[in-house]
Amino acid sequence: MTPTHDKRGLPPKRTLWNDATIRALAFQLLTVFAVTGLLLYIVLNTLHNMDARGISTGFDFLSRPAGFGITQSFVEYSESTSTYGRTFIVGLLNTLVVSVLGIVLASLLGLIIGVARLSKNWLIAKLAAIYIELFRNIPLLLQILFWYFAVFLTLPEIDTPIQFGDSTFLTRRGLYLPSPVFANGFSVVLGAAALAIAGAVAVSRWASRRRERTGRQFPSLLVATALVIGIPMLAFFAAGRPLSWDAPKMGTFDFDGGMVVIPELGALLLALSIYTATFIAETVRAGILAVSHGQTEAAYALGLRPSWTLRLVVIPQALRVAVPPLTSQYLNLIKNSTLAAAIGYPDLFAVFTGTVLNQTGQAVEVIAMTMAVYLTISLLISLFMNWYNANIALVER
Repeated sequence: MTPTHDKRGLPPKRTLWNDATIRALAFQLLTVFAVTGLLLYIVLNTLHNMDARGISTGFDFLSRPAGFGITQSFVEYSESTSTYGRTFIVGLLNTLVVSVLGIVLASLLGLIIGVARLSKNWLIAKLAAIYIELFRNIPLLLQILFWYFAVFLTLPEIDTPIQFGDSTFLTRRGLYLPSPVFANGFSVVLGAAALAIAGAVAVSRWASRRRERTGRQFPSLLVATALVIGIPMLAFFAAGRPLSWDAPKMGTFDFDGGMVVIPELGALLLALSIYTATFIAETVRAGILAVSHGQTEAAYALGLRPSWTLRLVVIPQALRVAVPPLTSQYLNLIKNSTLAAAIGYPDLFAVFTGTVLNQTGQAVEVIAMTMAVYLTISLLISLFMNWYNANIALVER
């Protein structure tokens, strides 16, 4: 048995090592120093080996002319004068475009399929189940190749397009659409739209606090929709309608004017949206089923209509279950977009890690920049979804 006091009747001296807090802090510092030292050793060793083999390092290559073309660019790009740094921006924007559009389309489709999966209509529920089991069990790469080679590349040639109205044409070269032409004064419309969105958010929050305080309902969704649509429309006409459309017209060898959605983007977007929607649909279904049926019955007993019960009772509780796995699906969609290289869509991975790496040989720098981009995008989405999840969480009283 350990004595609690010495011969003089005083308590024994306590050493630092026997302090659990200090001991834990010491182990954490040792771990940090060890990991930092290991990373530093890897970096220095890599730089030494590259220097010994005559491989140049640094980011000076970003200012050199690229000398190759890119089929889709949302910023000004020239094959003869643009630099490798410019190709990085072009690839990044192409990746962001397909990722954002894919997340929006997959969320809408997944929500519809998930609700349809729970339908009391036997046919609708079975069709939703067949959709989910069919598309989630086929590898995504095969679906991308299917949409590209079996659908888009079998469309008519440009001289015999499929026409929708007078200004939309579909050919194997892509979908030709009217492009917007903004005139002076359109900034007024944008400002009005921002003001309308801020007003809609304020009305929604006021209605939520009013409902919690008094139990009285307010048509906040209807009012918010009227604000978001009505105010920009009024500003549009007040500013003299500062928006026109440039429709594509058939030229000698191609359409002139308008804008084109290349088939690579269409195939990649369809495959990513349809594939990810299957997992989102199951997430939505799991979230709704996680809400106790007693909650719905209690809402009906209080006199809430089915639409209010769904919006005020079921969905808020379902989101608590659905948001965390939904975040994972969004991150998977972004990372799966790198499969675009299989059909030649010029995303960041294909342009920068493919062509630029092969031409410059700057493997460490190119791969590090590409990894940093995907890591940053994923962390930003995670932060946003975690913030959203914390805001919709039910507060226990």
